[in-house]
Amino acid sequence: MEHRLKIAIIIVLLILAVGMNLPQITGTGIAQGPVSSAQSDKSFAPPPEWRPTAVPAGRRMLGNATCGECHTQVKTQPQTTMGKALELASESRILSANPDLNFRSGRFIYNIRRDGDRSIYTVSDGRESISVPILYAFGLGKAGQTYVFEREGRYYESRVSFYDQIGGLDYTIGAPRIPAASLAEAVGRAMDSADLKDCFGCHATAAVAEGRLQLDKMTPGISCEGCHGPGDQHVALMKSPSKSDRRGSSSLILNPGRFDTEGQTQFCGSCHRTWAQVELMRVRGVDGVRFQPYRIFSSKCYDFDDRRIACSTCHNPHEEVRPDPAFYDAKCLACHRRSDNPATTGPRPCRASPRSNCAGCHMPKYEIPGSHFQFTDHQIRVVRPGDLNPEQSR
Repeated sequence: MEHRLKIAIIIVLLILAVGMNLPQITGTGIAQGPVSSAQSDKSFAPPPEWRPTAVPAGRRMLGNATCGECHTQVKTQPQTTMGKALELASESRILSANPDLNFRSGRFIYNIRRDGDRSIYTVSDGRESISVPILYAFGLGKAGQTYVFEREGRYYESRVSFYDQIGGLDYTIGAPRIPAASLAEAVGRAMDSADLKDCFGCHATAAVAEGRLQLDKMTPGISCEGCHGPGDQHVALMKSPSKSDRRGSSSLILNPGRFDTEGQTQFCGSCHRTWAQVELMRVRGVDGVRFQPYRIFSSKCYDFDDRRIACSTCHNPHEEVRPDPAFYDAKCLACHRRSDNPATTGPRPCRASPRSNCAGCHMPKYEIPGSHFQFTDHQIRVVRPGDLNPEQSR
């Protein structure tokens, strides 16, 4: 019943987003109107196709160098996994460090060979072969890296990807894990217009403008403006000679950190996947674990308004994800108070380990088949012995 209520509220927010006092959203980005601090303290519900990286009509992105004139976050953010979510093949560190990659699937042999600053993707059945230069590398490789190339006027996703854990190639997640029926099929999956806008819209900045793909103008990876929106109006306002203008009710820039918990879940989930998106995708079982906003929404302790469980409570998008468990223990203990102090309020601490390893027990890791990587399940819960299926506790 509790989750059904949450779902009903999400649906209502989606329907009423335009009529409520929320930041106005269009299919291609934040609308032209200013985003005031009053608005930013509230939630919002963008449509499923909305991505913060898209360029709205009449707006212009200026680049990280301009942001860095005032904001020190530029020193760290571009080097994060998110900042490197997409690389040009010529600049891919994984492809440079692994100049000869090989994989076999039935009669098909796959090879990715470095040639100067290019990487050539070749698939052969022993008699014929198809060779194309890789154009884009998706993912920094923390889990894996998938490749996109162009062939016969269409973009394709490679049927095999690089996985850091094995230091080599294996089937791309989502691709059939069996040999292909033909050489043309073995090469990879042809991407349609929606695929391209979705993939580039979540891995690059300004790849989509006014609903159209513009790969010649994109910035690889998620830059400052990939989350905060075009900076043209904000910079013009901040450079205004009038101090009263700069102290106005709006700085003409989006600050997702001011959204309430549900607003952040919807914002981050626009790429990392919300509950609504995952339901539309019909993902079930362990495969859903990699969609963090979807999973945390299913936690019993999830609260639309309580900022102690918002995305930014544990994750600073300007820095790499913290690896130390003690950092997350402190976040958990902000709600789950120490049992040796009767004056504190809030839920009781864990009986097994009241002060440490909170996430290790209550946010277990699962390996999605074929991913060669363990994803932290963001559905916070009591995990029962033998609970190998994360859907069992929904």
